[in-house]
Amino acid sequence: MPSFESFYQEYPCSYNSPLSCDRPFQTAQQIKGAKFCLECGFPATLPQEAEIKGSQGTYQIASFIGVRGLGRLYSGIQLKDKQPVIIKEYLLPNRCFNESETLKRKETFKRVGGVSLADSRIQNFRLVETKEAIADEKGERCYLITQGIESSQTLGKYLIEKGAMTSPDVREVLNQGLQTLQFLHTQKLRFPSNQVQLGITHGNISLDSTLIKLENNQKFSIYFCDLATWENLFIPPIIPQPAPARPEQDLESLGLLAFYLWTGRTTNFLSNQPLDPRDNQQWPDTDSHLKQFIYRLIGLETPFENAETARQALLQLPKENRGKSSVSSPGSQAIEKRLPMPLILIVILALLLLGGGILYWLLGKKTDSPNQYILWSRLVRNFSEVPNVPAGQFAYTGEKDSTWSYILTQSVENSRLGELLTRPKPDATATFNYEPVLSSNVKNPIKSIEEVETNKKDFAITSLVENITDKLSKKQVAYDGLLVFVAFNKRDSNLANALGGQISLEQLRQIYTGKITNWQQISPKLPNLAVKPFAPTEPEAISKFKDIVLKNVFQDEALFEDTVKNTKIDTTKTQNQIRSETLEGRTTGIISFGIISKTSSQCTGYPLAIADGKKSAIQPLFQRRDRRSINPSDDLCQHDDYYVDVTTFQSYPLGYPIFVVYPKDTSRLPGGSTFAQMLTTRQGQCLLSKVGLVALQPMPDDINSYACKSVPQS
Repeated sequence: MPSFESFYQEYPCSYNSPLSCDRPFQTAQQIKGAKFCLECGFPATLPQEAEIKGSQGTYQIASFIGVRGLGRLYSGIQLKDKQPVIIKEYLLPNRCFNESETLKRKETFKRVGGVSLADSRIQNFRLVETKEAIADEKGERCYLITQGIESSQTLGKYLIEKGAMTSPDVREVLNQGLQTLQFLHTQKLRFPSNQVQLGITHGNISLDSTLIKLENNQKFSIYFCDLATWENLFIPPIIPQPAPARPEQDLESLGLLAFYLWTGRTTNFLSNQPLDPRDNQQWPDTDSHLKQFIYRLIGLETPFENAETARQALLQLPKENRGKSSVSSPGSQAIEKRLPMPLILIVILALLLLGGGILYWLLGKKTDSPNQYILWSRLVRNFSEVPNVPAGQFAYTGEKDSTWSYILTQSVENSRLGELLTRPKPDATATFNYEPVLSSNVKNPIKSIEEVETNKKDFAITSLVENITDKLSKKQVAYDGLLVFVAFNKRDSNLANALGGQISLEQLRQIYTGKITNWQQISPKLPNLAVKPFAPTEPEAISKFKDIVLKNVFQDEALFEDTVKNTKIDTTKTQNQIRSETLEGRTTGIISFGIISKTSSQCTGYPLAIADGKKSAIQPLFQRRDRRSINPSDDLCQHDDYYVDVTTFQSYPLGYPIFVVYPKDTSRLPGGSTFAQMLTTRQGQCLLSKVGLVALQPMPDDINSYACKSVPQS
């Protein structure tokens, strides 16, 4: 099937991917009742509490979960019994499907959306259970209501977060998958139209259409979903329609899925192309029997007759053999026969490839150290374990337009961070109320510190602690930083590419003091384009930029203020302007910077790596799957795919710490130090990470990815 990016070309999405773009979701959040994306007109996501009426009941949307395959996922409930359901929304946007096609596909969807056993037996054959298929009578949407598989995720997500599976686990995936295919291919199944059919092919097996549910004792179950019979109905007619799948293609797809799980990736790092199972170098060498089995499953060797035969062969395989296999694969033998190259050249080539691969691995892929999480393991687990929390109401402060003021408004764990931190330990009688202040001198925003010094507030949270007096203490609780970004658009060559994804502090200084006004002054290879420097509105961010980039040189600060006197606007507005210029087909020369929480989870601008002097440029944003720094060829619109790497960030030139500042006066209740203790628990560090600050120490991936679910809450 073609890449999803080639779908919906009729909609001018600036990210070329309207289904996974975040703008339809943002539109639905910003405008009550909005049905279409403000930017490109693609159908907006459904709002909370929207109701969908079907023949078996009414379902209510609880929240948007994300995109899987050709549809959007929502959590919801069936109103009559409040039972949770998963709602997959499929789209037939009218610029891609004409009226006749829409009607035809909706009718077909209602007839074939879901299967059950023809004899009405209830049997768990690990296919996500479908409740009903619904088509909007007048709209351009269809809905598949399914039973949620609790605590499950796609194998694609699993691979990103857990890495490669062991060969015994891959064998178990194959065992369960073949058992389900055996069932699908041979049983009498009933469609919603009551049509009965002997056997059905899946036709769409992939890492994203297979769920894994982790159970106790490291056991797991896998579930198939998104069968091609109904999923492919929503491929726009301009895209070549896949032919009906054959059962042997299901075996091939399952074999390829097992290959990806075992190798832990889907891409060849050297070529940046899909991983090819015919490349012998890509295979693990721990289990030659499993390797040869997958070869047959994929069809590179004599294929199995059917799923049952394959499963029987799998169950009879000898156990895993460790160490490099002495049994060369039939596929590799065939490859060797086709290459009449002298053996010595083959050896040399293999060594070069191996050496290159190791070098690439060492340079490009970050691996865990056993000692990496020692600091994390020593932290107090959660708010409830913080001792000696004083009773009382504590007022604390920060600059009104600051990082802290912003992140307190962010949603986390079904609440606002500010609400969670007001009374972080419910069994204690301490409350912490945030009361922001506005400095009269925005060039020196230290009003919050003054409020603490004059006893008007109990403590403050700020990054500006250079001039605090000896009457105050400070405790670091997280990192913040500035990301510098330029326009990013995958469809065109752009500044991020031309700059090689990086810029130096000196180049930034010259840009923001008006000495560089055209991009070609940096390099003749860059476009002949005016530089348009923008700046954010947060006084703290401006102050840190002047400190780190301009070194607080008075003359440069004055030139900076003159350069951005008309372009100092909110970061979101800068991003919208870049987006607008891009949509108009203009090549924009805008460069700006902003705090991490406002810049790391968008894809309008590409965050550049920063070089300090002759040191190598540092890019703190990492691509999750390969655990390496991002580069301009990555798709930043996949927001779940990248994160700030804590260890790398600690060397990032534009990073700086955030402190809790409180009085040393021991006659006052220790509200500030207690609050700092809260924020430096595992729970506190997780919460801060989720809203865009950077933790003080690396956190295990599973906690980082799963929003701290494994950390006991108070």
